[in-house]
Amino acid sequence: MLHKWEGIVLKARAYGESNKIVTLMTREAGKVACMARGAKKPTSRLAGVTQPFMHGIFLVQRTSGMGTLQQGEHLNAMRHIQTDIVATAYASYIMELVDRLVEEGNAEPFAFDVLTQALTAIEEGYDPEAITLFVDWKMLAYAGIQPILHACASCGAVDGEFAFSFTQGGFLCHRCFHRDPYIIRLSPTQLKLIRMFYTVSIDQVGKLDLKPQTKQFIKKIVTTIYEEQTGIRLKSRSFIEQLERTPLLLREKKESTD
Repeated sequence: MLHKWEGIVLKARAYGESNKIVTLMTREAGKVACMARGAKKPTSRLAGVTQPFMHGIFLVQRTSGMGTLQQGEHLNAMRHIQTDIVATAYASYIMELVDRLVEEGNAEPFAFDVLTQALTAIEEGYDPEAITLFVDWKMLAYAGIQPILHACASCGAVDGEFAFSFTQGGFLCHRCFHRDPYIIRLSPTQLKLIRMFYTVSIDQVGKLDLKPQTKQFIKKIVTTIYEEQTGIRLKSRSFIEQLERTPLLLREKKESTD
């Protein structure tokens, strides 16, 4: 049966001398793997549309098991992501996270929208680090984690001073700080930002101008959740950390694009 799916290429790996196995995140069918015959050849009509980050329309012949990619038409080649090292690093992390958390075989429209909106925002020049935080918080549900962020996880209060508690699985108000000696106290701004990352659709966000310290603080919380509760440690995270330790490289890259 021939299927027409909107999708994004999560990854592609060589198979034999001239073929690729391509993993797509599609709107209609969720995450699917398919064979792209001859796609390694530069002259193949599938060579361009099977590059990672490619957003396109794909025709896949599929009965049971792995399908065969017959044709692809790009909607957005994500050229900025392809050529900017910082954009590439964060977009790669987003795609690896989605690939790790989403199971094959079921349509996952929410995950598809998160992925598409995140890559589009980075492609359009939005802060990739901030966009990645949206993805981190929104994808927690696919790891089986649903933090309590609308109220105190202990007493349900919605007013007062708040902190984050890993043991309680969300926010604690000042009345319940005694329940966790290792709380992370939050300013009102940090509280609002975490809620925004978790609840607000990426395509509804205007210009983001967050301090590096604020992003690092919130990133540390969500990264700790993933590492302690899921054991997930992504290879692309290591590359981002390497970039962060090389500020001269980042400054040179920014100056070259200004």
